[in-house]
Amino acid sequence: MAYFALLNHKNVITKVITGIDEESVDYNLEIVYQDLYKQVCKRTSYNTHKGVHLNSKAHFRKNFAGIGYTYDESRDAFIPPKPYNSWVLDENTCTWRAPSAMPVDNNRYDWNETSQAWEQIT
Repeated sequence: MAYFALLNHKNVITKVITGIDEESVDYNLEIVYQDLYKQVCKRTSYNTHKGVHLNSKAHFRKNFAGIGYTYDESRDAFIPPKPYNSWVLDENTCTWRAPSAMPVDNNRYDWNETSQAWEQIT
Protein backbone atom coordinates (compact mmCIF):
# COMPACT_ATOMS: atom_id res chain seq x y z
CA MET A 1 0.00 0.00 0.00
CA ALA A 2 1.26 3.48 -0.83
CA TYR A 3 0.16 6.97 0.15
CA PHE A 4 0.09 10.11 -1.95
CA ALA A 5 -0.30 13.76 -0.95
CA LEU A 6 -2.33 16.16 -3.08
CA LEU A 7 -1.06 19.75 -3.06
CA ASN A 8 -2.70 23.08 -3.77
CA HIS A 9 -1.05 25.94 -5.71
CA LYS A 10 0.91 26.96 -2.55
CA ASN A 11 2.29 23.42 -2.04
CA VAL A 12 0.04 22.87 0.99
CA ILE A 13 -1.34 19.34 1.36
CA THR A 14 -5.12 19.28 0.93
CA LYS A 15 -5.64 15.51 0.99
CA VAL A 16 -3.69 12.28 1.52
CA ILE A 17 -4.91 9.28 -0.45
CA THR A 18 -4.17 5.57 -0.36
CA GLY A 19 -2.97 4.31 -3.70
CA ILE A 20 -1.37 1.41 -5.48
CA ASP A 21 2.15 0.45 -4.40
CA GLU A 22 4.55 1.76 -7.04
CA GLU A 23 6.60 -1.45 -6.96
CA SER A 24 3.65 -3.26 -8.52
CA VAL A 25 3.49 -1.06 -11.64
CA ASP A 26 5.98 0.21 -14.20
CA TYR A 27 4.72 3.79 -14.47
CA ASN A 28 4.83 6.90 -12.28
CA LEU A 29 1.76 6.93 -10.04
CA GLU A 30 2.38 10.54 -9.00
CA ILE A 31 1.58 11.52 -12.59
CA VAL A 32 -1.43 9.18 -12.77
CA TYR A 33 -2.99 10.58 -9.57
CA GLN A 34 -2.06 14.14 -10.54
CA ASP A 35 -4.02 13.75 -13.78
CA LEU A 36 -6.92 12.07 -11.98
CA TYR A 37 -7.27 14.62 -9.15
CA LYS A 38 -6.10 17.70 -11.10
CA GLN A 39 -3.65 18.57 -8.32
CA VAL A 40 0.09 18.13 -7.91
CA CYS A 41 0.71 14.75 -6.31
CA LYS A 42 3.71 13.56 -4.25
CA ARG A 43 4.23 10.15 -2.72
CA THR A 44 4.63 10.05 1.06
CA SER A 45 5.80 7.32 3.42
CA TYR A 46 3.69 6.37 6.43
CA ASN A 47 6.84 5.02 8.11
CA THR A 48 8.94 8.18 7.80
CA HIS A 49 9.01 10.63 10.71
CA LYS A 50 11.57 13.33 11.53
CA GLY A 51 13.85 12.16 8.74
CA VAL A 52 13.99 8.56 9.96
CA HIS A 53 12.27 5.53 8.43
CA LEU A 54 10.85 3.31 11.18
CA ASN A 55 11.88 0.11 9.40
CA SER A 56 15.52 1.18 8.98
CA LYS A 57 15.08 1.94 5.28
CA ALA A 58 16.06 5.23 3.69
CA HIS A 59 13.76 8.02 4.86
CA PHE A 60 11.34 9.44 2.32
CA ARG A 61 10.59 13.18 2.22
CA LYS A 62 11.43 13.58 5.93
CA ASN A 63 7.84 13.20 7.27
CA PHE A 64 4.57 11.50 6.44
CA ALA A 65 2.40 14.18 4.84
CA GLY A 66 -0.68 15.45 6.61
CA ILE A 67 -3.40 17.90 5.68
CA GLY A 68 -2.02 21.40 6.21
CA TYR A 69 1.61 20.33 5.84
CA THR A 70 3.71 22.06 3.20
CA TYR A 71 5.79 20.34 0.56
CA ASP A 72 9.18 22.06 0.31
CA GLU A 73 10.55 21.34 -3.14
CA SER A 74 14.13 22.43 -2.40
CA ARG A 75 14.33 20.06 0.59
CA ASP A 76 12.07 17.43 -1.04
CA ALA A 77 10.34 17.27 2.34
CA PHE A 78 6.92 17.51 3.96
CA ILE A 79 6.93 20.09 6.77
CA PRO A 80 4.18 20.31 9.39
CA PRO A 81 2.48 23.65 10.11
CA LYS A 82 4.52 25.96 12.34
CA PRO A 83 2.95 25.75 15.82
CA TYR A 84 4.30 29.06 17.18
CA ASN A 85 6.01 32.10 15.64
CA SER A 86 9.08 31.67 17.85
CA TRP A 87 9.77 28.08 16.83
CA VAL A 88 12.50 27.32 14.29
CA LEU A 89 12.76 24.66 11.63
CA ASP A 90 15.14 21.80 12.37
CA GLU A 91 16.82 21.27 9.00
CA ASN A 92 17.67 17.63 9.77
CA THR A 93 14.15 16.52 10.66
CA CYS A 94 12.05 19.21 8.91
CA THR A 95 10.03 19.61 12.10
CA TRP A 96 9.66 22.65 14.35
CA ARG A 97 11.40 23.08 17.69
CA ALA A 98 10.98 25.52 20.52
CA PRO A 99 13.67 28.12 21.29
CA SER A 100 14.39 26.19 24.51
CA ALA A 101 14.26 22.50 25.24
CA MET A 102 11.26 21.12 27.10
CA PRO A 103 12.18 19.94 30.62
CA VAL A 104 12.84 16.22 30.85
CA ASP A 105 11.05 14.83 33.90
CA ASN A 106 7.80 13.08 34.73
CA ASN A 107 5.68 16.22 34.30
CA ARG A 108 3.70 17.42 31.29
CA TYR A 109 4.41 20.79 29.71
CA ASP A 110 2.86 23.19 27.23
CA TRP A 111 4.61 26.00 25.36
CA ASN A 112 3.62 29.56 26.32
CA GLU A 113 4.34 31.81 23.37
CA THR A 114 3.89 35.01 25.39
CA SER A 115 6.48 34.12 28.04
CA GLN A 116 8.57 32.08 25.59
CA ALA A 117 8.80 29.28 28.13
CA TRP A 118 7.53 25.81 28.92
CA GLU A 119 4.80 25.76 31.57
CA GLN A 120 3.96 22.71 33.61
CA ILE A 121 0.43 21.39 33.09
CA THR A 122 -1.24 20.77 36.42
